Amino acid sequence: MSDRTGIFAGDDPFDIAREWLDEAGKSEPNDPNAIALATVDDAGLPDVRMVLLKEIEGHGTEGAFVFYTNYESAKGRQIEATGKAAFVMHWKTLRRQIRVRGLVTREDGPKADEYFASRSLQSRLGAWASAQSRPLDSRGQLVGAAAKQGIIHGTNPKRPPFWGGFRIAPVQIEFWSDGAFRLHDRFVWTKDLRSGWKVQRLSP
Repeated sequence: MSDRTGIFAGDDPFDIAREWLDEAGKSEPNDPNAIALATVDDAGLPDVRMVLLKEIEGHGTEGAFVFYTNYESAKGRQIEATGKAAFVMHWKTLRRQIRVRGLVTREDGPKADEYFASRSLQSRLGAWASAQSRPLDSRGQLVGAAAKQGIIHGTNPKRPPFWGGFRIAPVQIEFWSDGAFRLHDRFVWTKDLRSGWKVQRLSP
């Protein structure tokens, strides 16, 4: 008999993730949707950085986690080379975290266009101006590049061809909650395309 009760209860890991994120949005002072995204470079060396998760989409075995970036950035190039990524989302106020490992595909269609259009004008021009992850002589050079893009693209810049989304389709999701005396609760969901998700409690 399963002891997944309370915050761990449910048959769909994406619903649980959405519920936790919604709850965190009420208590975290800044960026409750921040994730530490991990990739590996061509030498197999791990790389990690903070990005903002923009959507938890879908249900069952068809869900995914979506974020947006410059495809020519270090993370973009590393993801394109391997097709894989992992992330952890941690909330200090809730004393919970979610870990995800999965396969990655681009989201560069209408949904990416819609999200880009929702960003502030300054952010859209910044996306055009920044050669993300590549050397920069000074902040002044970056500010100048953004101003130049404003002249080129005006007040309604379209999404750059080198900028868009990535969709992480998880093969594994782990939900973790702090427990007294470090006896934490951990449940890992592992995807089986034939039988759906399998859930296992893990030792802390």
